[in-house]
Amino acid sequence: MASALDNLRVLDFSRVLAGPFATMLLADLGATVTKVERPGIGDDTRSWGPPYDDAGEATYFASVNRNKDSIVLDLGDADDLARARALALEADVLVENFRPGLMDRLGLGHDDLAVANPGLVYCSVTGFGRGGGAALPGYDLLIQAVGGLMSITGTADGEPQKVGVALVDVLAGLFASVGILAALQHRNATGEGQRVDIDLLSSLLAALVNQGSAYTAGGVVPARMGNEHPSIAPYELLPCADGDLVLCVGNDRQFAALCAVLGAPELAGDARFATNAARVEHRRALRAALEERLATRPAADWAAALIEARVPAGVVNDVAGAFALATTLGLQPIVSLPREDGTTLDLTRNPIGLSATPPAYRSAPPRLASPTTGHERR
Repeated sequence: MASALDNLRVLDFSRVLAGPFATMLLADLGATVTKVERPGIGDDTRSWGPPYDDAGEATYFASVNRNKDSIVLDLGDADDLARARALALEADVLVENFRPGLMDRLGLGHDDLAVANPGLVYCSVTGFGRGGGAALPGYDLLIQAVGGLMSITGTADGEPQKVGVALVDVLAGLFASVGILAALQHRNATGEGQRVDIDLLSSLLAALVNQGSAYTAGGVVPARMGNEHPSIAPYELLPCADGDLVLCVGNDRQFAALCAVLGAPELAGDARFATNAARVEHRRALRAALEERLATRPAADWAAALIEARVPAGVVNDVAGAFALATTLGLQPIVSLPREDGTTLDLTRNPIGLSATPPAYRSAPPRLASPTTGHERR
């Protein structure tokens, strides 16, 4: 089947996660992505292990670099730099996440390239922007800390916690891919390329959504609440006879159904719990009443009964359990990609469903070329 981004040429100077994630999404949708890597080192994440796959490659690198070609260039070498520039002048999209100013000094900055390639969409990913934060290092954990995410993650009386994955990088990669596609749409209409600027701090602040607007529009500084929700109850993790149950009760009908399943319909008529606002105000009393009843049965039993009553509920899966659930539901979460040696590598499926131009899985992440194998690898 045709791919949505067939014939789109992307030159990818980015490393680690945000930029490579964005370019992988474009590659999944059909773009030809050429990844520029350093001699002998490549992308930093090639050495970020364990864990490793069965071919000895770091699984971190594998997670965001499928469907790409790799070319090894030393940007400190005049010939290699000239080759990089030639590739940039042929590209539709260029993505980079170097320190602000470095690409300009190399003659690979947006302003230089746009003169000879006016249709180029040039995406820069930085930690704190190209202005006052240009000198600051942009690491996901650092952004989670200074960007407020850790202040609202964890228990109220515990230390601030990071999210269990480099979420800010993933969000920035998503914003980058959306920005690139918007710029390409503009180019299709006008022939003009443009610069796309993405910074990790702004990406995180935008992704705070209701917690962000609580501050900007309501003057409230959110705090850590563990697994509770600041505006909904019960919307949390609750103990049962053998483990924990997740409850996500978003309206009064669901709460009444919950009470019926628990054999406590009187709770739905209690003035303290009759509306969501009342439940939030009296969340401690509500939690105590729910815990008393949930303690009588295993979490999985409660989850099954509640789902039958159309109450959002579930148990806490580990990653293996999450993939198993998706498989059971027919979501096909894993795809197998061919390697150069004829073996395959299993990776997570792109979640975008397109009826006419679905994502394609053409190749596993490329091996790093060496001086004896040549400049390019797929």
